[in-house]
Amino acid sequence: MYPPIEPYDHGHLDTGDGHLVYWEVCGNPEGKPALVVHGGPGGGCTPNQRRGFDPERYRIILFDQRNCGRSLPHASDPAVDLSTNTTQHLVADMERLREHLGVDRWLLYGGSWGSTLMLAYAQAHPARVSEMVICGVTMTRRSEIDWLYRGVGRFFPEPWQRFREGVPEAERDGDLLAAYARLMS
Repeated sequence: MYPPIEPYDHGHLDTGDGHLVYWEVCGNPEGKPALVVHGGPGGGCTPNQRRGFDPERYRIILFDQRNCGRSLPHASDPAVDLSTNTTQHLVADMERLREHLGVDRWLLYGGSWGSTLMLAYAQAHPARVSEMVICGVTMTRRSEIDWLYRGVGRFFPEPWQRFREGVPEAERDGDLLAAYARLMS
């Protein structure tokens, strides 16, 4: 990891449909553009994620996906409509950010949900991606979701139990993700 670094530019990108996507840039303004795509759900970019690239060589770009981190509106607001928070919307936000920052092509870096989003972006805009560095790969297949939200509980029983207790008792033995989705919407 490189030493901590602060952004030299940041802002909120208006997506045109009621969302303001937070973004920040640090490192070398003339360096190779590298976009950090955070995992989720509900996460956001962190100061530590700025440290994965040599700030002398890279123009490090981070953003908080819709309804996450410092983007507005935040999913924690019960009045927020999540119907416009889809993979297609997030891919469009990434492309809008690329255009806003004047980037021709960029390296994509991320993992977990970020890996899925990066792959979707690269499929939609292959000419805009110079490289991809994917860690914690997931394709968000049903088998992976089942493992993450049910199977892994046998290794972490206490956190799993707390996770189950977050939904109404009648739904704890069913589809927990569907139950959480109902709670969110």
